[in-house]
Amino acid sequence: MAKVNRFIFWTPRILSILFIIFLGLLSLDIFEGNYWFWGTILGLFMHNIPAIILLIVLIISWKHEIVGGIAFVLGGLLYIALLLIASLKTGFEWYYLLWAVQISGIAFFIGILFLVGWRKKKKLDKNIKLNKHKIKSWFNHLIGLFR
Repeated sequence: MAKVNRFIFWTPRILSILFIIFLGLLSLDIFEGNYWFWGTILGLFMHNIPAIILLIVLIISWKHEIVGGIAFVLGGLLYIALLLIASLKTGFEWYYLLWAVQISGIAFFIGILFLVGWRKKKKLDKNIKLNKHKIKSWFNHLIGLFR
C-alpha cells in the first residue's frame, strides 16, 4: 500500500470528524421542546441519523477513500434535493441557500478531498507496481548475464 501525503490523508478525516460533531450539535435543539424522557431520546436519535450514517461512512472510508468520496458527495446532493422538496412544499426562503452552502458545500469539499486522496494513492500504487516490475526484470536480466 502506498503512502500518500499526510495533508491529503488527514484533512478529509479531520474535517469529517468536525462535520459529524457539527451535525450532532444541531440535534441539541430537541431540548427546547417539552418532551418526556423517551420522546427526547427518540428525538435525539432521529436528529442524529445523518451523523450516525456519516460516522459509519467515515469508519469505512478511513481505509477506502473512494467510499468516503462518493458518500459525502451523494450526501450533499441528497441534502440539496431535500431542500428543493421543502422549498416546493413551503415556498422558497433565502436562508435555504445558506443551509445548502453550510451543509452540502462542506460535504462536497470533504468528498472531493477523499477522492483526491484515493486518486493519488491509486497513482502511487501503480508507480510502485511498475517500479517493482522494472527492478524484477533488471534483476532477471542481471542473473541471465551470469549463466
